[in-house]
Amino acid sequence: MNYNILYFLKTMKIISWNVNGIRACLKKGFEEFLYHHSPDIMCIQETKADQGQVDLYIKKYEMFWNSAERKGYSGTLVLSKKKVQEVKYGIGIEKHDNEGRVITIDLGNIFVVNVYVPNSGSDRKEPLKRLDYRTQEWDVDFLKYLKTLAIKKPVIACGDFNVAHQEIDIANPASNRGNSGFTDEERESFSNFLSEGFVDVFREKNSTSRPYTWWSYMSSAYKNNTGWRIDYFLASKSILPLIHNEEVLISPPDDLGARKSDHSPIKIEVDI
Repeated sequence: MNYNILYFLKTMKIISWNVNGIRACLKKGFEEFLYHHSPDIMCIQETKADQGQVDLYIKKYEMFWNSAERKGYSGTLVLSKKKVQEVKYGIGIEKHDNEGRVITIDLGNIFVVNVYVPNSGSDRKEPLKRLDYRTQEWDVDFLKYLKTLAIKKPVIACGDFNVAHQEIDIANPASNRGNSGFTDEERESFSNFLSEGFVDVFREKNSTSRPYTWWSYMSSAYKNNTGWRIDYFLASKSILPLIHNEEVLISPPDDLGARKSDHSPIKIEVDI
């Protein structure tokens, strides 16, 4: 890469946030948050709504919705100030695409992919009901999709990946080992992305810090900062030098008692 061109690049701010229901988050200050941070690109996961169910108009932003066929479930949304050359919904595989989990925008010199990775299971009777689907089907196909994009131009994939990759990414690794989000299968599957040309931006630049991005609503987890880091920016290795100011934007004690979501928004800035 010719770093002399950096003098001519502009900084683009990207924020990713699992809002755990856009309608609920709107009542808790979502628009104020957006205007305060003013990202160029906002990637939202778990909207749990169709566009027609939400009274949302954000000045200067173009909106791209991908809702699940099942009402009140999953869903993704991208808000962009940048000119989008092309948008794609899903990854082109029907068994994955009916849950509204992926939106890809082409900004000309980079792809930004908003993703909400399936949870391996939250049913107490069948706690890992979707583990095989998630690790043997979804992750495999999604990685192939990202690699196909990366042949054309650099990729930034952001969102809720529903896995704490390393022990440093979870407050209580021993007691959670084998639970959904911290199984050996999920962690190894995530490692496959890192061995195929993508980097975990935050961990690449912060090898020892322990910020979390998700806290259960139970057992005072947020108050005690008993969290998990399951929200990520993955990027093509080639553009890692252009990425900076990676940050978790809301952490304890912020929003204590008035949380907007069970996840924190995360941010990067890219010279592109």
